[in-house]
Amino acid sequence: MFKKTILENGLRVVSVSMPQVKSAAVLVLVKTGSRYETKKINGISHFLEHMAFKGTKRRPSNLLISSIIDGIGGSFNAFTTKDHTGFYIKAASENLDLILDLLSDLVQNSLIDDQELEKERGAIIEEINMYEDQPQNRVGELYEELLFGDHPLGWQISGTKETVARITRNDVLDYIQNMYHSTAIVVGVAGAIPELPVQKYFGKIKPGKENKFDPVTAEQDTPKSLIYYKKTDQAHVCLGVRGYSISHPDRYPLALLSTIIGGYMSSRLFQEIRMKRGLAYYVSSGSEEYADTGYFVTQAGLRIDAVSDAVKIILEQFDLLKNKPPSLEELRRAKDYWRGKMVLSLEDSFRNAAFYATQELLEGKIETPDEVMARVDAVTTEDIQRVAKNIFLNKNLNLAIIGPFKENLWKELSF
Repeated sequence: MFKKTILENGLRVVSVSMPQVKSAAVLVLVKTGSRYETKKINGISHFLEHMAFKGTKRRPSNLLISSIIDGIGGSFNAFTTKDHTGFYIKAASENLDLILDLLSDLVQNSLIDDQELEKERGAIIEEINMYEDQPQNRVGELYEELLFGDHPLGWQISGTKETVARITRNDVLDYIQNMYHSTAIVVGVAGAIPELPVQKYFGKIKPGKENKFDPVTAEQDTPKSLIYYKKTDQAHVCLGVRGYSISHPDRYPLALLSTIIGGYMSSRLFQEIRMKRGLAYYVSSGSEEYADTGYFVTQAGLRIDAVSDAVKIILEQFDLLKNKPPSLEELRRAKDYWRGKMVLSLEDSFRNAAFYATQELLEGKIETPDEVMARVDAVTTEDIQRVAKNIFLNKNLNLAIIGPFKENLWKELSF
């Protein structure tokens, strides 16, 4: 079971006792990411994530911080998404006090040293270059750009080389001051945990006003495409539609629809495109939910000459689910897959911390794994077909492609 505690400063702590394990994980989540940025400082959330382990007033170097964590055999990392940022450390449970001390120090007292900032600026620009050379990752960014355009949800999490080049130390310090406050922070702790001295380490973070973002208002009335010319040996394709927000009642029917179409190796598209025809090395489907919007997407890495055939197969599968619900057996397997993946994931202390703390941060409420599975189990085949009819509309289709193609390819693939 989990326990939620609210400190005097409003910071929320979600703890999960796992007496069967010997590790403890602490995850600090901050409700800010690239969708909270302005165009001028696009990439600053990610930049700050990189700077967090560079040194604090008490521990003034990355070497000192990493040596402390390495010295207890721990693992640590940080990540940035469009709607939140996270920092975590996992180690043997007897080191829990040290973990809390370290993470609270990183969040509250990062030096943001000028010299380190310039070094990391170069590293981030190289990271952007790296992803530019990884079309399997880049095509997903282009798909969101196609969906959301010049809105923060359509921007790259890392920013561009131009925006990263002009972010200053004062920009970062101002961003911390405005966005990193107790109201926006949730601390997740999971594992073999004794009494938690969280107040001691996080109780001095000042409260602030709720972090705000620009809501998505764009509507779509015609299918759209974005073709990114690049000399590649494999075409990378994202084809999908607008979906649902994180609080939408059809969130779980859509998740199961995604599983049935392309969520695993026995899914329809993996069998049709990968196994039966050998058109792709990988093909998968999934859904993404934000506070105010979401989407469904199928992504594939295809032979250059197979793009047209693969797109037609994907669209056929969309139509099939609109016209005929999945079989009871298909739905049962999708639900069993969900259950099995959840069980395996929650054997890990970090995954437990993330499961509970992320819900609290993004939804303001927490459902247990049993409650989530009850929602999944309640989905019917009729629900799947109803959702398919609702989202798989011609006008809602979006296609992003990376490969050695000219714009006129769109005529061949026209919806």
